[in-house]
Amino acid sequence: MTERTVVLATRNAKKVPEMRAILADAGVDVDVVGLDGYPDAPEVPETENTFSGNALLKARAIARHTGLPAVADDSGLRVDELNGMPGVLSARWSGSFGDRTGDRDAANLRLVLDQLADTPAERRGAQFVCAAAVALPTGAEHVVEGVLAGRLISAPLGANGFGYDPIFVADGETRTTAELSAAEKNAISHRGIAFRRLAEVLRDLL
Repeated sequence: MTERTVVLATRNAKKVPEMRAILADAGVDVDVVGLDGYPDAPEVPETENTFSGNALLKARAIARHTGLPAVADDSGLRVDELNGMPGVLSARWSGSFGDRTGDRDAANLRLVLDQLADTPAERRGAQFVCAAAVALPTGAEHVVEGVLAGRLISAPLGANGFGYDPIFVADGETRTTAELSAAEKNAISHRGIAFRRLAEVLRDLL
């Protein structure tokens, strides 16, 4: 590792090249690595009640563990009619029922649809939200947020994406995010917005 190495706090190999591409496009010359090279890195529970709080928890823990700048994110769906929920509980909204079914994504999506069953289209506003944080071993840290606004439809459409993508239609779109190509989704996604903003912060910090 070099002093220009940034650790992305994930074991999802697909996220590392995505982050490398975003930083390269922003002119930030760093080497991005995932947690595969750190098998003893801690699993950090997402115990905060905000996306920003959870992202910072993970970034701080990995920066301490590796002695290198660390980047982490947390994201989810906020539904207006549900007072901003599932929010930080998006990935585990269906609770133990989702675990029993073996397909938590499908169980989460079905629960949201059931909760909105009597909600008219004009009250189905929602936002995908992503907080991205960077923490340095020196203690310096920064967090940014990306938001994709839209609405929820009443039945899933599309086979791309994951999670709540099949029922989310972004503002200005007629297709769900599960009907978009990967390139189309990345161009507008909450995660893409957040990480492009974080790239500007990393340029200054590093």
